[in-house]
Amino acid sequence: MEPPQLSLLALLVGLLLGGGIVGLVVGALRARDRSLAHATVDLPEGVEAMLGAMDDPAFVCDMSSTVLALSSSAGVFGLIAGEVIASDELRRVARAARDSGASVSENLRLRRGAAPAEPRLVAVRATPISARLTLLVLRDITERERVEEMRRDFVANTSHELKTPVGAVSLLAEAIESAAEDPEQVRYFSSRLQAEVTRLGGLVNRILSLSRLQASDELRDVRDVSIDEVVTSAVEAYAVAADSAQVTVVRGGTKGLWVRGEPQILTEALGNLVANAIAYSPSGSKVGVGVKLDGTVVEIAVTDRGIGIPEADQHRVFERFYRADQARSRRTGGTGLGLSIVKHAVQRHGGEVRLWSRPDRGSTFTIRLPMSEAPDLEPARPKSGRKGRKAASVPRPASLNGDPV
Repeated sequence: MEPPQLSLLALLVGLLLGGGIVGLVVGALRARDRSLAHATVDLPEGVEAMLGAMDDPAFVCDMSSTVLALSSSAGVFGLIAGEVIASDELRRVARAARDSGASVSENLRLRRGAAPAEPRLVAVRATPISARLTLLVLRDITERERVEEMRRDFVANTSHELKTPVGAVSLLAEAIESAAEDPEQVRYFSSRLQAEVTRLGGLVNRILSLSRLQASDELRDVRDVSIDEVVTSAVEAYAVAADSAQVTVVRGGTKGLWVRGEPQILTEALGNLVANAIAYSPSGSKVGVGVKLDGTVVEIAVTDRGIGIPEADQHRVFERFYRADQARSRRTGGTGLGLSIVKHAVQRHGGEVRLWSRPDRGSTFTIRLPMSEAPDLEPARPKSGRKGRKAASVPRPASLNGDPV
């Protein structure tokens, strides 16, 4: 073989050998990196800083389900750095994400704290960040789910509540038509028809009031409101109902207190409490309406000696259409919207509603509103001078009974 050919052959063999050696070295380095990735439990750079900046509960765990790092809010679910995840469900989600190599999302029921803490609905998302490490982010969606459930209940209950009087009106109209030859029956069915129409109108008005309170972020006609006038209007509005039920409404407490708000909304809210107290009080009992000042907060308490509300139902009485006593509410014509209107009306005024109740001992609903300074109600004095004397000479108008106003 000629020397040039031998040189080319040697060069080719050298290139092949060099390439093989380089390939072996690269393969060894990659194998070493994979081995280190599977063996290391060191957190990637920036993970701890990211967890520290998160508001949602989040943590990183390894293949043994040991918590390596966590956000400050993750402790409420019993997660502790250096310890194994206590929840079997969380361990399962982390393992599923690690095995699949992709993110996994599930909704779980987890306790915030130790028993008997109520389980919360939590959206969990697990994402692998290395071969051995998994990041889990938790988001409490209990309230969101509760609001969605209330929305569904509102639609269903509204449809049901409206169907009842509408169906009754239809049947009564048919009964009147069929009893056209019997005046006594016509009068009876007509009175029943009028009662159902009144009930339907009241239900629609309450739904509209509640919708306005929930839809509007601000009050429209805000001014200084006298609590004395609000209490007087609310009590007088249900004086006939109190007489019919043989219930005495008693007023008391501090006078001359003022708040900022809409008088009509506040009167309606307090009136709903008075109406409920009358409806659920036994004949011959008393309903108390008391006013007092607690620091800078005006408290209006409505107390009855009625059937009371079980403790298990007290957190739900402000929900729309909820009735603690279904049979009595039907008998008294209740819609289940009154307390919900009270709650939203008071919240619109920057206040809150508190409830104390014991079965067979009665209930006390307390409206708490921020106090405002009493407005200057001094009448303007007439100006001195010729105009004043001329005005004084004009005869003063008389009231309806002839006395000067």
